[in-house]
Amino acid sequence: MDKYLVIVESPTKAKTIRKFLPNNYIVEASMGHVRDLPQSAADIPEKLKKEEWTKLGVNVKKDFEPLYITPKGKSKVISLLRSKMKDVKAIYLATDEDREGESISWHLIEILKPKVPVKRMVFHEITKTAIKNALEETREVDQNLVKAQETRRILDRLYGYTLSPLLWKKIAYGLSAGRVQSIGLRLAVERERERIMFKKADYWDIKAMVYPTAKTAKVAFETKLIALKNKKIATGKDFEDLTGKLAKNKEKELTILDEKAAKNLTAELKKSDWVVDSMEEKESVARPAQPFTTSTLQQEGNRKLHLSAKDTMRIAQRLYEEGLITYMRTDSPNLSQEAINGARKSIVDLYGKEYLSPEPRQYKSKAASAQEAHEAIRPAGSDFVHPDDTGLSGKEKALYELIWKRTMATQMAEAKKLTLSVRIVAGDAEFASSGTRIVFPGFLRVYVEGSDDPEAALDEKEVILPDFKVGDKLKTDSIEPLFHETKPPARFTEASLVQRLEKDGIGRPSTYASIIGTIQDRGYVRKDGTALVPTYTGMAVVQLLEKHFTELIDYNFTSQMEYSLDEIAIGVKDWLVYLKEFYSGKDGLEKKVIEREKKIKPEESRTILLPQITEMEVKVGRFGPYIIAAKGKKKTEEVHASIPEDIAPADLKQEHINQLIEISQKGPTPIGKHPETGENIYCLVGRYGPYLQLGEVTEENPKPKRASLPKNYDPKNVDIQSAAQLLILPRILGKHPDTKKEIKANNGRFGPYVVHDGEFRSLKKTDDVYTITLKRAVELLAEEKKSKRGSTLIKDFDKHPKTKKKLAVYQGKYGFYIKHGTKNITIPEESRDLAKIEKMKVEDIVKIISSANK
Repeated sequence: MDKYLVIVESPTKAKTIRKFLPNNYIVEASMGHVRDLPQSAADIPEKLKKEEWTKLGVNVKKDFEPLYITPKGKSKVISLLRSKMKDVKAIYLATDEDREGESISWHLIEILKPKVPVKRMVFHEITKTAIKNALEETREVDQNLVKAQETRRILDRLYGYTLSPLLWKKIAYGLSAGRVQSIGLRLAVERERERIMFKKADYWDIKAMVYPTAKTAKVAFETKLIALKNKKIATGKDFEDLTGKLAKNKEKELTILDEKAAKNLTAELKKSDWVVDSMEEKESVARPAQPFTTSTLQQEGNRKLHLSAKDTMRIAQRLYEEGLITYMRTDSPNLSQEAINGARKSIVDLYGKEYLSPEPRQYKSKAASAQEAHEAIRPAGSDFVHPDDTGLSGKEKALYELIWKRTMATQMAEAKKLTLSVRIVAGDAEFASSGTRIVFPGFLRVYVEGSDDPEAALDEKEVILPDFKVGDKLKTDSIEPLFHETKPPARFTEASLVQRLEKDGIGRPSTYASIIGTIQDRGYVRKDGTALVPTYTGMAVVQLLEKHFTELIDYNFTSQMEYSLDEIAIGVKDWLVYLKEFYSGKDGLEKKVIEREKKIKPEESRTILLPQITEMEVKVGRFGPYIIAAKGKKKTEEVHASIPEDIAPADLKQEHINQLIEISQKGPTPIGKHPETGENIYCLVGRYGPYLQLGEVTEENPKPKRASLPKNYDPKNVDIQSAAQLLILPRILGKHPDTKKEIKANNGRFGPYVVHDGEFRSLKKTDDVYTITLKRAVELLAEEKKSKRGSTLIKDFDKHPKTKKKLAVYQGKYGFYIKHGTKNITIPEESRDLAKIEKMKVEDIVKIISSANK
């Protein structure tokens, strides 16, 4: 029987596809990309190291020819694929259907150089039907898609490797600029500037609880003041952010209540008669949201499940590769007929015909992009697997359930609501109340946007008012004047930033997660709860780019670049002409950098312009942000003070600066002596905020004991007892019973933890870093560590008998692997089975490691 080789990206995908193919089809994984541009000088082949252009990884003088190298560790994968190519009649490339997948297929052909026919098979879900159809309807590798992806990689390399060295020279070493990441950062910085310029406005209103006097049972409901003497009462939305005053076109129309007026009016209203003046009842319908695209999945994953964009995509990738959902990188909300039929069948089975929409609903994409997959993210196949029958758990089940519910909702009946609007008059004041009754829940029974529990959300959506009619008198149960102040524009969350990127056409569905991940990893933004807060370094980077390379971080320019890549993908734009214009043209990037570099002054670039700070300079340096203030009568001397990184640029106020300057001017003045050791205790301020230090820095004691000062402590008023208690940390709890090495407890930047032999575990809410015992620390250290990469521990083999390094098997993005100390070793194909791994003994693992090291 003829043999055929099918190549996919990951072992998980290979395992799923294998189930739907005959036994004469060999399925192997490329483990992602098999070729890429060099990441460092060490990657450049020895014979090319002297070539200047290789530093860029692209030979711009030779038609932008990229230098492709085989990434470390991929040689074995390539050798395995070559060995599997022997004696096969044809090769099927079954990589993902987007541009990146097309590019991987092309690179496989280039590096394997097969002599048998090569066929490209494409599918958007891994089901028996989809795989069968893909085998029957193969095509050639689409060179336009390949060129679009290659152009993107070259563009990103030219942008990053040309501008980043400039940032190193002018601001600080190690900084980087990115074609799309810099735009994402600019959005966060501009929002921070809006917060800086924001002027707060104060206003008052009145809330009352009232009830009909004619009823025997007192059923009170809430009503709010909306007008006084026929003029509407001003609310938050009526004030301008930049002035804190009413918009000019509203000054004559609205009344602003201050505290005195609100309290006087409250006293008058207590004596007034309250009468129902009007009632209006309206029927309305609510329609379900469209099925998930990549961006809306990331937004809801963040809002509902508190997942980062990166984690949402990692889990979605796994669900796709396991055959549970359709392809997860798409900007199309379209549903296939198969999907519509599957959803409608499940609705009838689970909820009954009355919950089915009268006609099937179909959704069309508003996006002009032609890059991504052609269908929305939905459960795979024609018979949707119920979330309880998937065998999933945790976040994987939660995300699948989200996709399942959203898809189901698209084919469910509209929700019908009855809204009652009531106006109540009391003296010269007019109040308003509204009630809502769900007449028929429809799709809300299964899915409410932004809510985890549809049933609870339905209850919250209903506000039932008691029975009354126009002219009925009401009594007050309570009247309360309420103080309000306007809020500055909210910082972006991951969800709102993805929404904005998509709206402005910046990046594509496959890039949103990497944009957000990169600006965090680079230290340009940090997370405060769910908010993305730009750091001072991030502000400096954007400031330089705005001043000297305005067009490169222009939103329209970046959006147009994406459109050009789309045109290359469909063959209507020449990739080489585009690259030459961008980099080598009359106004190209290369010329811009050469012309402008000398004009950029480092000191100016390191100075952050903050409108609220006028008499001092805020700068970024090697050890973080700091202030320079003039001191002395003639203001000729300078005092420097570090700005703690947890003070956001928009939150930096004069009182913070005064406190930081005061502490810095005093220098290391002790707050007292340690009650036991007699050493001086100092309260100092560093990059990560105030901290305590025991003793002085000397040659004999270059690193005195230090402890972070918790946020609830005032650095100027720390008493000696509290300081001594805080300096207990780090506590040596004792030696681990197995290794005989020390276990310590300490406070870190991300909270309290215990550490042993380089292994860290965060303390639970019930643990106290000052009282935790050795026994409890050992328990915590024994718990499975959550991997940042999303890997799961499958089996712990304790230690290698010879090297004494930790030994365990994990399941990661690309399947099962052995972790030997810090080294990862791929498990051979014949052993990549959970049942086989669970039966393995330590000697089996040692044998695999020995073979891998040969």
